[in-house]
Amino acid sequence: MACPYGAAGERMYRTGDLARWRSDGVLEFLGRADAQVKLRGFRIEPGEIEAALVAQDGVSAAAVVARGGGVGASGLRLIGYVVAAAGHVIDVAALRLALGLRLPDYMVPSAFVVLDRLPLTANGKLDRRALPEPEILSGRVYRAPRSPAEELLCSLYAELLGVRRVGVDDNFFELGGHSLLAIRLIGRIRAVLGVEVPIRVLFEAASVAALAERLSDQPASRRLPLGIEPRPAELPLSYAQRRLWFLDRLEGSGAAAEAGDGGGGALRPSTYVIPVAVRLKGALDRGALRGAIGDVVERHESLRTRFPERGGVPRQEIVSASAASFALEERGLAAGEVAAAVAAAAGRGFDLAQELPLRVYLFEVAADEHVLLLCLHHIAGDGWSLRVLWRDLAAFYRARCGGAVSGSAVLAASGLAPLGIQYADYTLWQQRVLGGDGASEGGLSGQLSYWRERLAGLPDRIELPFDHARPAVSSHRGGRVGFVIDAALHGALSGLARQAGASLFMVLHAGLAALLSRLGAGDDIVIGSPVSGRGEPGLDDLIGFFVNTLVLRIDTSGPVSFRALLERARACDLAAYQHAEVPFERLVEELNPARSLSRHPLFQVMLAYETADAAAQPELAGVSVSAEPVSWASAKFDLSVALIEHRAADGGAGGLEGVLEYAADLFDAGTVERLGGRLVRLLGAVAADAERLLGSIDILEGSERRTILERWNDTARVLPSHVTVGGERLAATLPSLFAAQAERTPEAVAVVCGERTLSYAALDAHANRLAHHLRGLGVGPETVVGLCVERSPEMLVGLLGILKAGAAYLPLDPEYP
Repeated sequence: MACPYGAAGERMYRTGDLARWRSDGVLEFLGRADAQVKLRGFRIEPGEIEAALVAQDGVSAAAVVARGGGVGASGLRLIGYVVAAAGHVIDVAALRLALGLRLPDYMVPSAFVVLDRLPLTANGKLDRRALPEPEILSGRVYRAPRSPAEELLCSLYAELLGVRRVGVDDNFFELGGHSLLAIRLIGRIRAVLGVEVPIRVLFEAASVAALAERLSDQPASRRLPLGIEPRPAELPLSYAQRRLWFLDRLEGSGAAAEAGDGGGGALRPSTYVIPVAVRLKGALDRGALRGAIGDVVERHESLRTRFPERGGVPRQEIVSASAASFALEERGLAAGEVAAAVAAAAGRGFDLAQELPLRVYLFEVAADEHVLLLCLHHIAGDGWSLRVLWRDLAAFYRARCGGAVSGSAVLAASGLAPLGIQYADYTLWQQRVLGGDGASEGGLSGQLSYWRERLAGLPDRIELPFDHARPAVSSHRGGRVGFVIDAALHGALSGLARQAGASLFMVLHAGLAALLSRLGAGDDIVIGSPVSGRGEPGLDDLIGFFVNTLVLRIDTSGPVSFRALLERARACDLAAYQHAEVPFERLVEELNPARSLSRHPLFQVMLAYETADAAAQPELAGVSVSAEPVSWASAKFDLSVALIEHRAADGGAGGLEGVLEYAADLFDAGTVERLGGRLVRLLGAVAADAERLLGSIDILEGSERRTILERWNDTARVLPSHVTVGGERLAATLPSLFAAQAERTPEAVAVVCGERTLSYAALDAHANRLAHHLRGLGVGPETVVGLCVERSPEMLVGLLGILKAGAAYLPLDPEYP
């Protein structure tokens, strides 16, 4: 196009796009005039990647092209074709790692193909059309399993990771696996192959082929299989449920708000309610929704379980499906009333001895717009349970909209398989596997020994930069502050994890520990982290409280680099995962730390990590569903850092969504917001250079640095050149300035030391007497007088007296030899 601002004939800048004018005046885009491609929002020059490939040892030629068949808006993926130099064999995994050190994550090809030579056209140019298009999954040429063990591992990888097919060279972590999924994979291998695989082995041999080779070296599993258990007369609580029941009784969440009201008062808010809400737009079938909720409650015994006690001992009391009276609470609201109504409903506690642990509310905003709120008590479910609940609700709703009405017909139409076990079966199995209370040789003994040694001498609490003093009893009032780790930093952190043979969680753990240490928490950093607890087959489809909590203790002492700290975090986390079956509640009982109603035992900072799951909310037939915020927050810990990993449509880094939940008793929102910014800043610094020492990482934002270095140190003041003392005009030296102050406010307190005080007049008189004495000894200008005295009023008398005599003082520490 002609440039309207330049000389005649001058053109606008060239974009590199290839286009043509149509006869109707429309500019038709035909592609690129060069090889540049756009992937995931990034413009990429394949030639730059080719140059980086050829620069690697053993690579004689390379070509990079964008080919179809990928996912996402563009449907493209980068394929790297390489030719080995004479006498070399190309290791694709090493090549990928080396390229990741030189290029951003989005420029590393999703797959590599090794060729004998690059195909050329008749005139010697690269024939891109002749480049083979391999069958690829997550960057590797597919190789089929060669043994029954490899075949089973391939199917387990595919099942857990949700991919269509896995080859023997595919890496568990490159396919999207992470620490929490790794624990579940270990459970699947135990159940299917009867082998106990330490989680460290999975990190060392993450591909199917490598892991299959290591299976023969692992001991056979002696674990009792999980199945239907005979029900005793009184059904005990699981380990996790017992702690929540105790806390519920301690906090009085289920008690009436006012004593003596006959139990009819409002319930106090509970710390352990999981509220989640969605907004529904479209023609909602209320009858089908009511029926579907009833179907879910009937399907899962955990949702129709009460927790009465006898003699202080709680039990699970499962209500029969026919006797479980469950009602959908419906109410009409104006648009502006929704947030308050949702918050109020989410804040209601449960009487666990009398009520079922699930409440469902439907707020009608308009004829075709509703807000659906689910409040699940933690004693009956966890984060994973919400996915199951939404999935089952959607399936039953679809079946009832299709006309199914009876229980068996609804289940058949829903497509859901009948549940093989219930939460009660898991509870009884857990008692048998873990040895039960007081078992010296039970399943827990070996793991408990590890935790006793690992957590010996654990500090009672971690010190953080609190805004308020810790109260004697925590109110559990909380607040939430969000922050974001963008896709570029997410990709860089993932690359760092790959280089270190670690997971992204381990990088985040090391980063949080480094930040807390820099903020004054010391070098013995203890952080809690949840694990799903669903390693056994059959638990994925259950609603129940399976989650366990690990206590991760990391040493940040010494002049340590972030890479070295990451190695410590990796070792710490792998050992913790290997001993993850000890219920946190049992660990607290065993270690018996100093108890306090003001803080959580063993740790006060939580780090939670999970991957985003589109199935975490329902897809109701004929209705548009979107997340609805719930502005109700409680705080179980001093500080909780929750991170959700998002992936782009093509599987690349999509960023991390972070939430900082804090105890309002201790923190102000502004402090926590700055803390989130510091965490992102620190992670950015170590992603750029993992060899940096922790103490050299700048965690302050620009305004904080200016405040500390400039504003707080800006002590310059405009002072008068002369002052008047006793009617005499004197130069404004320190002695004369003090004398003028003493003349203005003689009775004001000048010095406080313990119970002793000196007024300005008294201090001035003492200093004058000392000055006269010193002058009589020949002290004056150009004389240096040593001042060797403890911190006291006498020290100030001496300092001021020396100056009044016209000399200079030299402070000497009495503790020096």
